[in-house]
Amino acid sequence: MITPHLLPQIITAIVVVMENNAEEVTQLDQVIGDGDHVTNLQRGLQALVLQQDELSLLDWPKAWQKIGMTLMSSVGGASGSLYATLFMALSKASTEKAISLPSFATAFAEAIEAVKKRGKSEAGEKTLLDVYIPVANYLLSVAPTKPVFNVVLTEVSDVAIKGMESTRTMLATKGRASFLEARSLGHIDAGAKTAQLMICTIADVLSKSLATPA
Repeated sequence: MITPHLLPQIITAIVVVMENNAEEVTQLDQVIGDGDHVTNLQRGLQALVLQQDELSLLDWPKAWQKIGMTLMSSVGGASGSLYATLFMALSKASTEKAISLPSFATAFAEAIEAVKKRGKSEAGEKTLLDVYIPVANYLLSVAPTKPVFNVVLTEVSDVAIKGMESTRTMLATKGRASFLEARSLGHIDAGAKTAQLMICTIADVLSKSLATPA
């Protein structure tokens, strides 16, 4: 059973992976963005670190809501708004105190729809949605036949990596990168990269947790 008691482990793991990849992400962002993407995310993560023990005691809908509000107030730029929207929409769409794959897949897909509306963006525009939309679609597709998380976690990571890599050949049409037009080609989007890193890190934490007897 996946409950919010795992949130401190997840948050800590994401803090570490962002620190380890900060230089690479900053270089990506400096090429076609503002160069502050990873710094903004790290500020939000540090705010979550301060709340992680409290978050671990909540049910999922309340935890998602608190995460969203925290990110809204601590993360600057477009990423802050999009991630706040993601978690607050996930809270509204969630009904279970402990996550099951079918219910999470549905709630996550609804949350991604909210992010799409918030950012007025779709897949194929060289943004973090080029990672999140394929992941949401994958989860929806496998939930009826593979309703257990540990069966799909490796594949989720593979989908996230493929989505991130796909942004290399895309023309940016959103944000500062859109002004570069054809010059944005050949570069991975920084937001897609950090989205992939977070998804793969979460999948790794969950895999280890589910493999360990309670």
